[in-house]
Amino acid sequence: MTRAAVFDVDGTLADTNHLHVTAWWEAFRQAGHEVPMHAIHRAVGLGSTDLVAHLLGTDRDPDRDEAISAAHKTLYATYFDRLPAFRDAGRLLRALAGDGWSVVLATSAGGSELAALRRAIDADDAIGGTASADDVAAGKPAPEPVHRALEIAGARPENAVFVGDTVWDMRAGSRAGVTCVGLLCGGIPRADLTAAGASVVYDDPADLLARLDGSPLGRSAGASGH
Repeated sequence: MTRAAVFDVDGTLADTNHLHVTAWWEAFRQAGHEVPMHAIHRAVGLGSTDLVAHLLGTDRDPDRDEAISAAHKTLYATYFDRLPAFRDAGRLLRALAGDGWSVVLATSAGGSELAALRRAIDADDAIGGTASADDVAAGKPAPEPVHRALEIAGARPENAVFVGDTVWDMRAGSRAGVTCVGLLCGGIPRADLTAAGASVVYDDPADLLARLDGSPLGRSAGASGH
């Protein structure tokens, strides 16, 4: 029976959340909007369109929103050659693949951004597929990205674990019916991750790898991955 280990990328496998915050802050500033960085940080993990709407309200202006998203994309792209992976992120994915898990990424990143993240993680040999923002109609916290990842893996929700760093990840995984594991390395408090659906929380990929056997992704979890 296929077991799926589904991973968010930004803030979970790569130390990029605060790079996104800086790029979004500058994109909003260029468009004439003063948005506090702490508010942007809480919104990271949403797709671009949803993030802009979340921070600027429901009075939508498609041209404005597209301009802000495009500015963010251009600003963030300046980091592509030096995106930092978290310690042991690649080792964690390889360990899971070696234990028989089907490893799939579920991320709002796509195109050259996703390619840069995968280069940073340097574990393509362990990654079985990617469910990106381009593959679904609704991004996190909707369950569609996780559903798509399970389709790619050929796994059922009860045989899957989703690892992420934001409340949006935990809500998406919970709505998809999978076990959710939270990581603190994205900067979101433990209590918030737990309230959003995390069954257990670890510091970062290295901490999860060090305690893998006792986690929902460990060999002792059994065939269901629970």
